[in-house]
Amino acid sequence: MIEAGLQTRPVFYVSDGTGITVETIGHSLLTQFPSYQFVTDRISFVDDVDKARDAAERIRAAGEQHGTRPIVVHTIVNPEVGALLADSGALMLDVFAPFIDPMEKELGTQRQSRVGQAHGVANFETYHRRINAMNFALTHDDGIAVNYDEADVVLVAVSRAGKTPTCVYLALHFGIKAANYPLTDQDLETDRLPPRLRAYRRKLFALTIDPEKLAQIRQERRPNSRYAQLDTCRREVAAAEAMFRVERLPVLSTTHTSIEEIASKVMATLGLHREMF
Repeated sequence: MIEAGLQTRPVFYVSDGTGITVETIGHSLLTQFPSYQFVTDRISFVDDVDKARDAAERIRAAGEQHGTRPIVVHTIVNPEVGALLADSGALMLDVFAPFIDPMEKELGTQRQSRVGQAHGVANFETYHRRINAMNFALTHDDGIAVNYDEADVVLVAVSRAGKTPTCVYLALHFGIKAANYPLTDQDLETDRLPPRLRAYRRKLFALTIDPEKLAQIRQERRPNSRYAQLDTCRREVAAAEAMFRVERLPVLSTTHTSIEEIASKVMATLGLHREMF
């Protein structure tokens, strides 16, 4: 949704691989300019000239539509592909460019560019750990399974407060086994932890959210339901926060916090550490 009053710029994340790396870095960059509203799009696997021409046309069309110069944040290593993208007239931002020259000088060797190199599987052990963590997150989502013996962290919150995307992010990027437990009406009748969670207290991390934001999210999922009404959201959030205070759980509001920031706070608070993949 385009917000009135903010200047709009189209931004494209372009990669010869999945584009996850460039999108993550690009998003962090854009958050430094809150006076603009960025319309973002990811174009993945741009690894030959034909795909580069198609991408350039798409970028050029977006510039014409918005009446302004597009921005392209990219990790393209093929010079010919990069040149074709630049023909779109966009501002080209190479994510790796500022670091290559200093690294070459420090290491005394030149980079060996290879398409998709930044996205390959460098270590199969860590790769399998990540896949296993992802499977764990899916099977322990929203209280589907409540045996948390193998969990590194269990996120606790009311429904739609950001538990699932955070668990998926922790699994995919860090190989962390993250489960989540949604607090039900029955759980919220008391300010004590649900019995099934008490054995895992040291693994618990609580999330909360502004009731107005929660109502908006729930309205998109189940329009005009009791579940999405503001008074329901206020009641649930208040009861959950009371429980978190009584139980002295670490807690973070997700209202204005990105998934990346939530994950970092969870890891730092619980002393979790994994190498980023």
